Amino acid sequence: MAAFGSVLVMMAIIMLTRVSADPDLLQDLCVADLTSAVKVNGFVCKSNVTEEDFFFTGLAKPGATNNSMGSLVTAANVQKIPGLNTLGVSLARIDYAPGGLNPPHTHPRATEIVFVLEGELDVGFITTANVLVSKSIKKGEIFVFPKGLVHFQKNNGKVAAAVISAFNSQLPGTQSIAATLFAASPTVPDDVLTKAFQVGTKEVEKIKSKLAPKK
Repeated sequence: MAAFGSVLVMMAIIMLTRVSADPDLLQDLCVADLTSAVKVNGFVCKSNVTEEDFFFTGLAKPGATNNSMGSLVTAANVQKIPGLNTLGVSLARIDYAPGGLNPPHTHPRATEIVFVLEGELDVGFITTANVLVSKSIKKGEIFVFPKGLVHFQKNNGKVAAAVISAFNSQLPGTQSIAATLFAASPTVPDDVLTKAFQVGTKEVEKIKSKLAPKK
């Protein structure tokens, strides 16, 4: 099953690369200079390229899920693998404790495809017509989240779960809906949130206090 899973993940990467959400590269490679102060759409290329720029071990082990959501996303994007710059592809590993949630969020620059490594998950996305498309998926199965749509994953099982996610962007970006609205800096005005969610100021302040970044 492990070998079959690896083949499926590689096929997903190839398919996503063919429909990259990022601009096409104009040279063999452009390894990101993550220390450069020059701002471009992506990263400027560095000259001293090594094999380490294309290598990463961060997805080999489960991530720690002892947090309020019971999940952890470990990214393998251009910020971790500089050689991905201009290649239009990246990965992530997501680990879930029993009951763990990867809360509703969007990726503004990429479609996402997940392959379940272990466990079972309830997953779904919401269309712009406000229709929920959801399914329960288990080990060896795949689910796709279209670019830009709000989506989530929840481990309703009694054991830990994990997925590998593939994206057709070197840096897909993530906006968690709750954190974006209630933990932005500067803060979103209370009167905006009370009217949008039809709740009182006390409720808004309570949510803000729970989602505030830990100091």
